[in-house]
Amino acid sequence: MGSHPESQNMELRVEEIRKDFPWGGGTLSVLKGVSLSLSAGRTMAIVGPSGAGKSTLLNIIGSLEKPTSGRVTLGEDEVTSLSGARLAALRARKLGFVFQEHHLLPQCTALENVMLATLAAGGGGEAAARAESLLERVGLGERKDSFPWQLSGGERQRVAIARALVNGPSLLLCDEPTGNLDQATAERIAELFAELAAEKGAMLIVVTHNMTLAARFERREELREGLLRGVR
Repeated sequence: MGSHPESQNMELRVEEIRKDFPWGGGTLSVLKGVSLSLSAGRTMAIVGPSGAGKSTLLNIIGSLEKPTSGRVTLGEDEVTSLSGARLAALRARKLGFVFQEHHLLPQCTALENVMLATLAAGGGGEAAARAESLLERVGLGERKDSFPWQLSGGERQRVAIARALVNGPSLLLCDEPTGNLDQATAERIAELFAELAAEKGAMLIVVTHNMTLAARFERREELREGLLRGVR
């Protein structure tokens, strides 16, 4: 499970991202010129009050939403200008997502759920071996044939982490990934994120309300009044 060579030189650059929404006949500016950069193997937590735009920022970085202005560049790819097949290929090969809701398919086993991500990336014959290896790594090797309804919340979230990592993404984006979990499980999940990102040389951005969780990552930024501010 070594890191991808291309991940080692990868950098994320977010430049002057603005996001405006129509609001009561006018405009609501949620993001007001957010900039950040992150290099391979580095981790960052973004904290801030509900409604500050943390999820919106994460979705823009991950190409799930378009900004009103500004740009996101991942390595040589300008994410904000891609569309269609090129954007789908970028998401499948270079981005990993973990959300508060795990979004596992109920009719598929843990192993099948992890392997599904490899299909989008044109996964070859090694897909099953990679998926099994990651499930072992997150402590679920013996549960690979279990269905989501047979797993606890923490176990389902660990399956989602394995799924996000199976294609060796350059950038892992996590939106409130421990929001539904108890504190002890949340801390184990946080440690797992950091360990796996370091092993694979991946960049990691976690959006969270949980300051204890945020403290586990190298950089902490608060999104407040539409801008990022460093947290000591």
